[in-house]
Amino acid sequence: MLVLLPPSEGKAAAGRGAPLKPESLSLPGLAEARAAVLDELVELCAADEDKARDVLGLTEGLRGEIAKNVVLRTAGARPAGELYTGVLYDALGLATLDTAAKRRAGKSLLVFSGLWGAVRIGDRIPPYRCAMGVRLPGLGALGTYWRTPMRAVVPEAAGDGMVLDLRSSAYAAAWKPEGALAGRTATVRVLHAQVDEATGVEKRSVVSHFNKATKGRLVRDLLMAGARPRTPAGLVEALRDLGYVVEVTAPAGAGGSGVGAGAGVGAGRTWALDVVVREIH
Repeated sequence: MLVLLPPSEGKAAAGRGAPLKPESLSLPGLAEARAAVLDELVELCAADEDKARDVLGLTEGLRGEIAKNVVLRTAGARPAGELYTGVLYDALGLATLDTAAKRRAGKSLLVFSGLWGAVRIGDRIPPYRCAMGVRLPGLGALGTYWRTPMRAVVPEAAGDGMVLDLRSSAYAAAWKPEGALAGRTATVRVLHAQVDEATGVEKRSVVSHFNKATKGRLVRDLLMAGARPRTPAGLVEALRDLGYVVEVTAPAGAGGSGVGAGAGVGAGRTWALDVVVREIH
């Protein structure tokens, strides 16, 4: 199973080790596109701080982030799994996984990025500021820019397995599953269920902050359990076995519950899973 994650705006400080080695990054099919984004971003931030702040959509208080982009080639790098420090990654807790789960994480997790396209959690990268929603003057909107190189790279990384897509909408723009792989792809929405005290009726609402935390815990639980579902139906079973309440909207022909459906059923359309939580933390 390939798990697609968004990055986080929060990042750890530069590492003390060697600087970025672009040729060492996973997914070499993205190398040329990465080099183009890196070159333009560094040049932009080094040449005109005000323009860079405007292009990157930074507030005045975040002006200091521009300096990180200027030294991208020389700053100390660290594994992506250590660099990203947002809510999802705190809940995922990569550093506290056992050895087997860490090994599974290294093989299955893929983090999308406006600058790098996508990296594995073991890839060493420096701190940076460049969201997928950025429009660089020379390359245009990064969400659009990355679509062409991603079209070949992500299916290759997925192989004949399934894809669990946990990206936010901005990062989802960089790659959309097609054909048979779409039928093996599942997205997740987190819903908070509450009972209205006046009516006794259960109401559900989409959560934001806790959406990220729940997704992080969900991935952690799958890694710790050693779950290896090969289809969305298998993922539903694995999550339910772990105690999650999961409701499924399967592609046409795949069956309402999704359990027991074949890998090829519903090809061309993705599965939508709702994870329902009654306590948010």
